[in-house]
Amino acid sequence: MNTILKTKEATARVRRSLTATEVVANIAKLEGWMLTGDGVAIAIEKTFAFANYYETMAFVNAVAFVAHRQDHHPDLSVQFKRCVVRFNTHEVGGISMSDFETAALVDALLA
Repeated sequence: MNTILKTKEATARVRRSLTATEVVANIAKLEGWMLTGDGVAIAIEKTFAFANYYETMAFVNAVAFVAHRQDHHPDLSVQFKRCVVRFNTHEVGGISMSDFETAALVDALLA
C-alpha cells in the first residue's frame, strides 16, 4: 500500500486521553454524534443512513480512505442502508482529540 496517503502529522501525533469536560465540550461541536460505552470501551458514535447498499458502501470506502490518511481507524458496523461509525483511541484507553478530528472529517464527506 502506498504510504503517501498518510499525512506526516497524523503518523507523528502523540495522543492522550481527554478529560470528561474536554469530551463533553468537543462532542457538543459535532452534530449527531453521541457518547457510548464506559471505561476503556468509551467511544463516540454516529449512525449514517443511506438510500441503498451502493451508497452505504461508497461511504464506507470513503471513511476507510479518511481513516487511513489520519492513521485513526473506527469500528464500522455496516448494514444494507446504514453504517454506524464508532471512534475511540485504544492506545490511550479512552477518547482523544484524534477521535473528534476524524469524526469531523467523516461528517465532511456528506456535507
